[in-house]
Amino acid sequence: MPFVLILFFAFMTTQAVAQSVTHNYTIEIAGAKIGTMVATKQTQGELTNYTAISDVVVNLLVYKVKIYYKTTCQYRGDKLLSAVVEARTNRGNYASSTVWKGDHYDIKATQYKHDKQATQTANIDYSVVNLYFSEPVGRNRVFAEYFGDYFIMTKTPKGTYRARLDDHEDEYIYEGGRLTRIIKKNAIKNFIIRLQD
Repeated sequence: MPFVLILFFAFMTTQAVAQSVTHNYTIEIAGAKIGTMVATKQTQGELTNYTAISDVVVNLLVYKVKIYYKTTCQYRGDKLLSAVVEARTNRGNYASSTVWKGDHYDIKATQYKHDKQATQTANIDYSVVNLYFSEPVGRNRVFAEYFGDYFIMTKTPKGTYRARLDDHEDEYIYEGGRLTRIIKKNAIKNFIIRLQD
């Protein structure tokens, strides 16, 4: 009987250490809801798994946009071990991966109008998925899993954060350290991702 109790308490201790946080967002264009996003962080011991899933359908003036986008990342402490992005759109399906191989990252990004293959030995300790759970205070760049490259981050005079990579630009708005809104700049109309919980 004592052995069974030890196993039970070991199981309960392991379960107690696991922590999960989920944030729900709506995606809007011109004030109309066009989709949802769910960002999840699960931590157990040294490993933290992040998932961000967005699903969008919108009818614009001349075409329909359908995007399903999923990012999964795993960190050990402050080291990215893997990041995988799947994108399914009405313009095709795309994928990116960044994987730690023991002494370097293998980076492969095949996305709409963006391709990159590279290796990197420098540690990646913060990526876009982290932005949903912590404010990027003092950071001047953030790894973009989708592009396999870095956003340049600048804090604006109004206290928001601007992320730029080539002709892509997003703005991240935090309140009390919590991400409440993202403005994704678009030539036709900006997309707004707004916290719901």
